[in-house]
Amino acid sequence: MSALSGTVLGLLAVLESLAEFIGAHGSIPRLFADATSQAGPHGSAAGVQFAMVVGLLCLCTALPLVFLRPLAAGITVTAASLGSLLIFETLTLAGFAAQLVAQYRLGRSGSLLPAGLLGTLFLVLALTGPDDTDYRIRVVLVAALAPLAAFVGLVARSNEQNRQHSAIREVMDGTQWENAARGERVRIVRELHDVVGHHISMIAVQAETARMATAGMPAEGAERLLGIGDTARAALTEMRRLLGVLREDTESVTGGDRRPQPDLGQLHELLDEARKASATSIRLILSGSPSALDPGIELAAYRIVQESLTNARKHATGAAVDVELTYADEALHVRVRDNGPGPPPDRATGGHGLLGMRERASAVGGDVHTGSAFGGGGFVVEARFPTKAAQTP
Repeated sequence: MSALSGTVLGLLAVLESLAEFIGAHGSIPRLFADATSQAGPHGSAAGVQFAMVVGLLCLCTALPLVFLRPLAAGITVTAASLGSLLIFETLTLAGFAAQLVAQYRLGRSGSLLPAGLLGTLFLVLALTGPDDTDYRIRVVLVAALAPLAAFVGLVARSNEQNRQHSAIREVMDGTQWENAARGERVRIVRELHDVVGHHISMIAVQAETARMATAGMPAEGAERLLGIGDTARAALTEMRRLLGVLREDTESVTGGDRRPQPDLGQLHELLDEARKASATSIRLILSGSPSALDPGIELAAYRIVQESLTNARKHATGAAVDVELTYADEALHVRVRDNGPGPPPDRATGGHGLLGMRERASAVGGDVHTGSAFGGGGFVVEARFPTKAAQTP
């Protein structure tokens, strides 16, 4: 409630009370004369004090709404209203309105118990007060409308909370859809890089291998194979540039659909395909007892092996590769090692292959380490994936 409206309501209560007393005594001098005659020798001072008490009591029926919190204002306004009814057997219309506003504010703030107790006081006063008709009407109206005002305040509070909750739900739903869309974009980026990049790299490697390994090939055929390799590499570069643009908006998202396409059961086909493409030795070494794992883990492991073989063909052409799968009780260990020259110290780190491996492993609770292999040189990719038993709290 604003200061201006509260002050106006208090002044109206004062003026209304004075008007009622003037109507009862005929004039202001007669009012003070009656107060003076009742007070004895000190009548003049008593008249002034009487006027001050009336004015202060009327102000207290409305002015606390401006300066006090709902509970304190409700108690103060109710006490002033009860005092006016008990002492002067009346309640101004401004005080009546202020009492309803106080009850409404209590309901709006959620203070239902204080609102009910304060409203009950007027009901008791209506049952035990004088039999004056005007007095009865005013007290009964306050006792009946005070709970209604508190209920209206409670309804307004509930509506406001519902609007706030609806706004929050809309924001959360929008954020959820946005995260789902960004997660889908991440999945598409990974699949494009892993699948399309893998096959384009194979085209480039096969064209180069055919050009170098075919004896007596006409110059025109060699030139066409060279053009095929150059075109494949250019397509791979453009695809990576496009994926880089997509990744800029999805760098912070590591979720996405974890349902796999391939799994470790198709690993032999992947290795056979890589052997044909590079004409190099690729061994598969299995340790432990193979068992069915979570589909997301098998997909991530398959993609990491696929990416590692692609990197070996590009950066260690002709090098032998060992792919090791170790099934332990609590984890699956994947190790892909080649006997090539290893990563050069000045090699750029802006590609998405190694980053994609780490993201895939992290999405299923695993981790990936890459670097130079010890004992014989080459490059090694090591990944560890916790099994379902290890992931259970």
